[in-house]
Amino acid sequence: MGINNEPMINEEINDREVRLVGKDGEQLGVMSLQAAMAKAEEAGIDLVKIVPGAMPPVCKLMDYDKHRFEQARREREMRKNQRIVELKEVQLSATIEENDLQTKLKNAIKFLEEGDKVKVSIRFRGRQIAHTNIGMQIMIDFAKRIEEVGNVERRPLLEGRHMIMILAPKAEKKSFAEKSQQRKAQAQAETREAEQLRAEQENADTAREQPKKKVKRESENMI
Repeated sequence: MGINNEPMINEEINDREVRLVGKDGEQLGVMSLQAAMAKAEEAGIDLVKIVPGAMPPVCKLMDYDKHRFEQARREREMRKNQRIVELKEVQLSATIEENDLQTKLKNAIKFLEEGDKVKVSIRFRGRQIAHTNIGMQIMIDFAKRIEEVGNVERRPLLEGRHMIMILAPKAEKKSFAEKSQQRKAQAQAETREAEQLRAEQENADTAREQPKKKVKRESENMI
């Protein structure tokens, strides 16, 4: 490898002989560097040393500029598809009403379905700190209500005047599109099966009707 881990190409290669690989991956065998360079020039592409530690080193014929461009594009796509998991927060209270709790539940479910973790917290004010059992029950109830989309990663713990619980999305909930596609495929299969049964029934009915028509024609001929 050259500077910045870039492979050596063309005139940078100074080995006496190399094992050459064609641009489509075909093995061209061991040959002198001059012969390999000649093949690269004939094809109008580059000679790239891809396995410098081999004996002899392995070189490949390729359009190196195009190769670097495609590699950079793949890396950009990979970075774009890599989603960073965020830690969202939902704040409850020891005296939270059902309407407010429903709103907090919807937010937490939304975060979990999007693949994020959720920090659920309760702050005990004044004398509420003497009744942390109420906060614990609220936390347990909250976790049960979202158990279809999330798991408790960290159970509720009291830190000063705050009780904190961490929820994580369930792995099997990572793709609702896949489930929708599966249901659609199943419905299509059932439709095809029903159409096949209907066609078989129609063929059977037609087969039963045909002999009757034949007998009638033969009877008419006899008369």
